[in-house]
Amino acid sequence: MAGEAGASALRPGSLKVWLMATRLPTLPAAVVPVLVGTGVALHDGIRAPYQTLAALFGALAIQVGANFANDLSDFRRGADTEERLGPVRVTQQGLLSERQVTMGVIVAFLFASLAGLYLTYVAGWPVIAMGLACMLAAVTYTGGPWPFGYRGLGDLVVFLFFGVLAVTGTYFVEVGRVTPAVFAASVPVALTVTAILVVNNVRDIDTDRVAGKRTLAVYLGRRLARAEFVLIVAGAYLTAAALWRPGGFSAWVMLSWLSIPAAIMPVMAVLQRTEGPPLNRALRATARLHLILGVLLAIGLSM
Repeated sequence: MAGEAGASALRPGSLKVWLMATRLPTLPAAVVPVLVGTGVALHDGIRAPYQTLAALFGALAIQVGANFANDLSDFRRGADTEERLGPVRVTQQGLLSERQVTMGVIVAFLFASLAGLYLTYVAGWPVIAMGLACMLAAVTYTGGPWPFGYRGLGDLVVFLFFGVLAVTGTYFVEVGRVTPAVFAASVPVALTVTAILVVNNVRDIDTDRVAGKRTLAVYLGRRLARAEFVLIVAGAYLTAAALWRPGGFSAWVMLSWLSIPAAIMPVMAVLQRTEGPPLNRALRATARLHLILGVLLAIGLSM
């Protein structure tokens, strides 16, 4: 396989391997909620650049820690095998040892905790609760005695923690409270970040089923999982539009609809019943859609 050939050219433990383990293409999933939460705060007349930077740093650290934890847990449970269709996984390929990846999780969460200490000083004890909840979700998504991702709950966990909580948490550390408006603004973000997971799980249905990883896509089957993806993407645009007037925001939120061209490729790939490795392109395109829609929505919300 191409991935294995690429892995064989890498030096175990090298900086390039560690960068690969962070899964750089997934990091916009951590950036977008901070941008959107900040956009709502700006709309409300609040500017808190230091809190914004700390929230961004903490979110990125938690995302990296979650990626390390996922790599390690999937390897231990046998979900990452030579038959997997996605990008190289460093533990499965022996590029990093289990001990090294475990230390990576710890270091990433320590960095997140440093940001959390400052945000706790600024915004109070709820920051501790939110941070611990996010780190726990990151570890137990595919690890621990009852991993969410192996029991069809991954979509819901990602929606809540990497969408709703990430946006509202950002707003909270900047403003000191949460409002119905910021909850509403979190929904398009929660939907598009969930769409990334859905494409990933549609691609991996066969290998996940063999490994006993019962994602929602495995339970639904390809046909319904594809329908789920299309509905989620459509829902992101509808809920973004609903922020205008009923949500208390201006027509500028419709800037988010300028991202529709970026949605065409992944939606068409899914509707055309693309399978296997070609869905890696759709996965990257969905992550790009999440970023573009999120940036445009954040700008529109701030107006």
